[in-house]
Amino acid sequence: MPSKLPAIAEAGPESESTATPVISVQDIVHRYNGRSALDHVSFDVRPAELFGLLGPNGSGKTTLFRILSTLMVPTAGRALIMGFDTAKDPAAVRRQIGVVFQAQSVDEKLTAYENLWHQGHLYGLHGSPLKARINEILDRVGLADRMKELVETFSGGMARRVELAKGLLHHPSVLLLDEPTTGLDPGARRDLWQYLQILRDQERVSVIVTTHLMEEAERCDRLAILNEGKLVALGTPTELKHEIGGDVILLDATRDAESLVQRISARFQVDAAVMGDKSRGNQVRIELENGHRFITGLVEAFPGEIQAVSVSKPTLEDVFIHRTGHRFWTETEEEAKN
Repeated sequence: MPSKLPAIAEAGPESESTATPVISVQDIVHRYNGRSALDHVSFDVRPAELFGLLGPNGSGKTTLFRILSTLMVPTAGRALIMGFDTAKDPAAVRRQIGVVFQAQSVDEKLTAYENLWHQGHLYGLHGSPLKARINEILDRVGLADRMKELVETFSGGMARRVELAKGLLHHPSVLLLDEPTTGLDPGARRDLWQYLQILRDQERVSVIVTTHLMEEAERCDRLAILNEGKLVALGTPTELKHEIGGDVILLDATRDAESLVQRISARFQVDAAVMGDKSRGNQVRIELENGHRFITGLVEAFPGEIQAVSVSKPTLEDVFIHRTGHRFWTETEEEAKN
């Protein structure tokens, strides 16, 4: 069915940048059986901001999500939401937040209206105020005309919108979403992100989203990029990509990439590196201004040693590689996705 969602602005308001943060993550540490899932992570989320937690599997983003949603107490440090400590005052935090988990929580044997009716009772809502709010929120997510239909008849994107409606029913100041587009087709993903931007711009809700998808991270106002429990980058997508500077050149070496890196560095006085993951053992990476002008001389300098070459503008994956020395996805994780 065509989307009923209204047009949205491209980005959140800049006037919020100096306001008191709605979420403050302060030196959070969490350990499982001696392993650090989070290692001294700190950042703030501003009012009416669409904030992304980007990281591969095992980066710590889901652990951090569970701490923010009061399901887990950190080993050290603290997280504040609207001034309330998630560990010391979880009841107050829960009144301020709406949560949408990766796993589906709607009852498919109930209608959209019935799902929200029972959710409202959990928040102490009753009678005509609850009915009015259900009608309002289902209209906001484009399901007013389907409210009396069973959720089992809905598409994946429509069921996800019921999840959003549940999380927003009690007028939260903060909405937490864990991998919200899992299992959705591209059109449903686009609609969901459009609605998140509407929440930011029109409802003034602060939204924090975990994701492992680069194209989704590009839609956020700011990002915290996690790797192996550490915060490796923080800023707007544009700011983070600008730190690379120039172009990213990738070379496929025909033989010893380590030797080629040393000789390229010596001859051209540029920083070159072998990609750190085993699946790309013969790939060399260079960050350089005007990369297209450089590659002709490079290939001529090492005839027969470069099998392929590409030049591109920096992406968020390049930011990740720049900060960690390896790709976002390991060979095993890429195989699991396919």
